[in-house]
Amino acid sequence: MPGPARPVYAIVLAAGRGGRFGEDKLLAPLGARPLVAHALDAVQAARRAGVVAAGCVVVREAEGPVAALARAAGLEPVANPDPAGGLAASLRRGMEWVERAHPSGGRAAAVVFLGDQPGTPPGVVAALVAAWEAGGSDPAGARFVRPRYAESAAEPGHPVLLDRALWPLAAELEGDAGFAPLLRARGIEPTLVEVPGRNPDVDRPADLKHVEGSR
Repeated sequence: MPGPARPVYAIVLAAGRGGRFGEDKLLAPLGARPLVAHALDAVQAARRAGVVAAGCVVVREAEGPVAALARAAGLEPVANPDPAGGLAASLRRGMEWVERAHPSGGRAAAVVFLGDQPGTPPGVVAALVAAWEAGGSDPAGARFVRPRYAESAAEPGHPVLLDRALWPLAAELEGDAGFAPLLRARGIEPTLVEVPGRNPDVDRPADLKHVEGSR
């Protein structure tokens, strides 16, 4: 039986329109299910293992099909009324949700997933959380943790973990940039966790076919 969930919360970013894909890619079929459902599976697995306490999915429409998939997965849909605002707008909505989910003091972390990455390997979230926990209360410890996949070591890996001390920086996010540039400007580099495999984005129909063929 899994132990009590840690104070770790998942955010799945699923409000983009997938312009390069040519249609709503998050609902494109991968196997017998929508693409985004596979990303939600990774969060569900982490919750069942007690690694993640709860999670939200940032969506374009509170009552749309992606929101329905989020609810079916036991996650709370959070509408982003400004999807044209890029990654930053979605991240801000997600971080606002985790602030509400964990209003009390003490350490906490958020793990940010991309809705168009269907292949987060089992164990990756647990590895990120373990690295964060190993940092303890040291201010210089593992505050920003990301995986480095063996088969794509040169690419920034996802999902990423952010210690609660970094959450207020969400107010400074702009455009399609995530937290990494803000943290780098403050001298905070990611703690990298070596993991096997890879976790590619699905940006175009050809990417989806490649993922389908490798499953």
